[in-house]
Amino acid sequence: MHPIIPAFLLIQGLSLIVAQICEAYIGPGAGITAIGTVIAFIGAICLGIIAFVWYPIKRLLAKIRKKDEAKLDDPT
Repeated sequence: MHPIIPAFLLIQGLSLIVAQICEAYIGPGAGITAIGTVIAFIGAICLGIIAFVWYPIKRLLAKIRKKDEAKLDDPT
């Protein structure tokens, strides 16, 4: 192995450990876009969970209604 590779990896590792404050400006256009993206992502996750839970409940309710209708139609 070339002797510079371990030194390079050591320097890279140390630079990751010593984090510095990064000051960045996000303009209004990029900020609103970023906020909208986060809100859309959270909304998609929530709707996915709701849909995943609602479908089995909907099937169960349909099955219960079908049994109730069968009891009403049966005159015995």
